[in-house]
Amino acid sequence: MSLVAEQILGTDHALMLQSFECPACHQPIVSMLKGVPIYYPSTTTVAAVQDTERWFVYPRSAVRPVSPEVPTPLAEDYREAAAVLDLSPKASAALSRRCLQNTIRLVVGITRGSLQAEIADLIAAGLVSSSLGGELDAVRNIGNFAAHPLKDTQTGEIIDVEPGEAEWNLDLLDRLFDELIVAPAKSVIRKAALNARLKAAGKSEIP
Repeated sequence: MSLVAEQILGTDHALMLQSFECPACHQPIVSMLKGVPIYYPSTTTVAAVQDTERWFVYPRSAVRPVSPEVPTPLAEDYREAAAVLDLSPKASAALSRRCLQNTIRLVVGITRGSLQAEIADLIAAGLVSSSLGGELDAVRNIGNFAAHPLKDTQTGEIIDVEPGEAEWNLDLLDRLFDELIVAPAKSVIRKAALNARLKAAGKSEIP
């Protein structure tokens, strides 16, 4: 973490900008602190701020990490949707809907031309857990596809969203990534490591 600027407002109040690198995506994060200044001994130089308020300057929303197993096009849409969540829920929801549809299409191979139909096929195929299937099904109600058909057929369109819809979509993508991409990838790695040990021990490998 590094101090990039400071402005003393008074003996009891200060503003301080801090920057650090996200440990997950290695992108910069800049936050503003407001609080009581802590000075170096016997100086008027601020060493730190005991913050009473903190907010993000860049990105505008808190960083949401994406697992490295997630394909780059999906991860980029997800990060952009998270970055603009507070600034524009409409834009965030548009990006997350597109990311949801592309995840179903690219990872599972279901393409129906309609997000609502693709979600239904994904659930019917039993490719996700029952709890995630229930949340995916709820997206169709929260998204109100009947009232806003562009959300269903043109998922990248920036149009009105229901309260909480944008953040709900991101939470849903977290679970979808885990079940469809991250968990299977980790399973393959564990299986390969086990087979290597079995082979070294002269035993039959698991299929």
